[in-house]
Amino acid sequence: MVYQAAIQLDGKPQSFMKSEETFQIDSVRLKLSAPLSNTHEWIGQREILNQLLACWLVVDDQDLPLTPRLVGVPGIGKTALAMAAAKLRGQELYVFQCTADTRPEDLLVTPVLSHDGKIAYHASPLVTAMLRGGVCVLDEGNRMNEKSWASLAPLLDQRRYAESIVAGVVLHAHRDFRCAVTMNQDDSTYEIPDYILSRLQPTLPLGFPTRQDELAILQYHLPFAEPEMLALTVEFLQRSHQLKLDFSARDGLNMLRYALKRLAQDREHPISKDHAWREALERCLGEDALNLDNLAKRRQRELGANSLPLGLGDFFFDSDDPLHPDHDDDDM
Repeated sequence: MVYQAAIQLDGKPQSFMKSEETFQIDSVRLKLSAPLSNTHEWIGQREILNQLLACWLVVDDQDLPLTPRLVGVPGIGKTALAMAAAKLRGQELYVFQCTADTRPEDLLVTPVLSHDGKIAYHASPLVTAMLRGGVCVLDEGNRMNEKSWASLAPLLDQRRYAESIVAGVVLHAHRDFRCAVTMNQDDSTYEIPDYILSRLQPTLPLGFPTRQDELAILQYHLPFAEPEMLALTVEFLQRSHQLKLDFSARDGLNMLRYALKRLAQDREHPISKDHAWREALERCLGEDALNLDNLAKRRQRELGANSLPLGLGDFFFDSDDPLHPDHDDDDM
C-alpha cells in the first residue's frame, strides 16, 4: 500500500520557500540533505513490518504518529526494516547515524563556511525529513548522549518541533514526517534517560529469521552464490541462533562474500569450497566460531561469572540490612 503525502504543516504556520535543494524559514536559508535511494525489500517476519507501519498511521485529524524503537542484535536488519516500511509508504528516506560524539547541532542545523566567506546553514537528514515530510531513521540511537537527545524532546512528543540555537529558528515537522530509532542490544551504549524513552514508544523487538527466511535473505543479496555455499552458511547461522549466539545474517553475507572472492581469485589454482568457507568463517567471525558449542558454553560461563552468587541470607535480608549474616559493621 502506498500512502499519499499531505502538504500541510503541524503546529505553528511557517513561512518558507522551497527551491531545488534549499528551504527558507524566516530569514534563514537551509541547504537540505539528499534523500537516500531506497529499493530495499523486506523478507519474512511480516508481523514486525505491520507493527512498524501501524506506528506510523494516523487514525484521526487529531492523532499523531508514534516514534518506535527497533531493538535487536547488530546486523539483524533493524535499519533495513525501517527502509522497507518507508518504501511501502512511498516516502523519501533519510538516515542519521548516531554516535557518542553527536552534538545537537549535528542533529539539526550545522553552520558551514561557504566559498564566498559567508555562513551557510546545512540541515541534517533529520531536519530535511521534518521539512519535506519524509521518513528519518535515527540509527543506533543508544550510542547518542543525553544532551543530543534533549534537543529532540519537543520533536518526539505532541509539539513536533525542534529549535536550532545555531540558526536561530524553530523547525516544525511536516504532518507526514515519520521517525524510528534503532538500538543495538550490546554494552557499548549510553543509558537513554526515561523522559526520552517514554517518547520512543512502542518497543519493537526484532528476532532472528527462520531457516527459510534466512536462506531467502542470502539469496536476495547474493543471487550468484552456489546452493552448497548458501546451505553451509544458513546451517551455521541457524545453529548459532539455537545456541543464543549473536551471529546475524549480515555476518553470513560477509562470510559468503569473502569465500566467493577467494574461490574466484585464482582460477588456475582453485581452493576447495569447504576450505574457502572455513577460512571465511575464521577470518570474519574469529577462530572461536569454528566450534559453536564450545563458544556457547564459554559465553554462558562468562555471563555466570558476572553475576554475584547469592547466599542464604540474600533471600531474607537486603544487602545493607544489619541483620544480614554477611553485613560488615565497618561499612556504616
